[in-house]
Amino acid sequence: MKAFFISSQILYVLCLAPWFLIWGISFMGFDSGFSWFAVALTGGIGLYPIAVIVCSILAWRNRIKRKRAAVIFNLVPMLWIALVVVPVVAINL
Repeated sequence: MKAFFISSQILYVLCLAPWFLIWGISFMGFDSGFSWFAVALTGGIGLYPIAVIVCSILAWRNRIKRKRAAVIFNLVPMLWIALVVVPVVAINL
């Protein structure tokens, strides 16, 4: 369990470099003016580091007594990674 947490959180930290680029590009959604979609997109992408920190803390605190909850908390940031990787792979196919 400890190895799973450490390896997944290393992956999350490694994803911060491309996240910064994607977050910067997300502001281009405002090029055509203000829209709620652009706000939601930029906000959703901007929440990734906060989700990593909060979910990592919750996972480590629950790892002994509530193992299933700890695994679920630890996998929440993977949703952000999947929501970026899946469309990129689909576009490139």
